[in-house]
Amino acid sequence: MPVKIVTDQLGQPLEIPFPPKRIISLVPSQTELLFDLGLADEVVGITKFCVHPSAWRKTKTIIGGTKKFNFDTIEQLKPDLIIGNKEENYKEGIEALQQKYPVWMSDIVTLTDAFAMIQSIGEITGRLTQAETLVSMVKSSFQELTKITSTRVLYLIWRNPWMGAGAGTFIHEMLTVAGFENCLQNRERYPEFSSSEIAALKPDLVFLSSEPYPFTEKHITGVQVLLPEANIICVDGEMFSWYGSRMRYFASYITKLPIT
Repeated sequence: MPVKIVTDQLGQPLEIPFPPKRIISLVPSQTELLFDLGLADEVVGITKFCVHPSAWRKTKTIIGGTKKFNFDTIEQLKPDLIIGNKEENYKEGIEALQQKYPVWMSDIVTLTDAFAMIQSIGEITGRLTQAETLVSMVKSSFQELTKITSTRVLYLIWRNPWMGAGAGTFIHEMLTVAGFENCLQNRERYPEFSSSEIAALKPDLVFLSSEPYPFTEKHITGVQVLLPEANIICVDGEMFSWYGSRMRYFASYITKLPIT
């Protein structure tokens, strides 16, 4: 089989069979991307957190979680390409896999990173045309997005302790694209803070994300006590943090949120 020498988003060169025939995805959003690129036959393994497409939960082999791989299962699948992500996977596990298999890693903070990832995965899997079409669809949908102005938002991802999305995250990027002002834009990554610190932020709007902490309507009351004047909404975390093909639904989702 022909081989292709490529470089991933960590700057690591690797040699892969081209096109690959046995792919394992270690990241939910990239699993969905592989499906949308038409790689149903090529993908043989996914993680237990790869919920889209739902049918793959029954038809693909589960290789463990994003932070804990089942190496014996992976070995049995004999992958010729593994696709992971710097933030979502654990370094030790990835390094172990790299000793035996071609592992292509993404590293995504900005939309530019996300678009480059989609195109690169399209290129290394023989689906470049489909990938470029998908990127064009996402960019076009963003042009239809009506920017929200002067709305300060606090995006919460965890409780006990409280944690939110600050600068240097893809969530921050998506909030910015939509026109929000992130209350945590002066904090890096995913800072922890106290209830009194939340109250001091005085956001206009609070998004309670469905992931990684499963915030639901029942949590609104507790946050409302801290921020009585804020509009508090439960949001689909996939829309803000999934950097694959799900991005094409983002603009439509934002316009339907009760943010006024």
